[in-house]
Amino acid sequence: MNDARSALLLALLAACAILIFTPLSAIAHHGWADFDASSELTLHGVVVDFHYVNPHSVVEFTATDEKGQTRQWQGEFGSPNELARKGWSQTSLNAGDKITITGHPAKNGVPALHVSSITLANGQEVKLYGGR
Repeated sequence: MNDARSALLLALLAACAILIFTPLSAIAHHGWADFDASSELTLHGVVVDFHYVNPHSVVEFTATDEKGQTRQWQGEFGSPNELARKGWSQTSLNAGDKITITGHPAKNGVPALHVSSITLANGQEVKLYGGR
């Protein structure tokens, strides 16, 4: 009887683990399919926040459009590990930094980019894909 209870408890714990972790792993990486790889956009903005996190690092920034409207944008990068190989750290972008950011815009029209490069205020260009 004790072995049957142990086996049942183990099976129940395994089922719970599967239910808890499977949905998280399914959404953990969505890839870049949400972005239009055939289009590229360059914006001049100011960093609001930089999230050096997995699975994708994110820069939140504001940019002013041709009509003078300021809009909040989000730029997605690779993982911190990928960025670290290019010399990045969690302090590479800070609130208030002026940037020129280039990337592929979201297909659904939301203000988001898959970032391909950033030029910092000091003129240093950081290519994220196909470059240094």
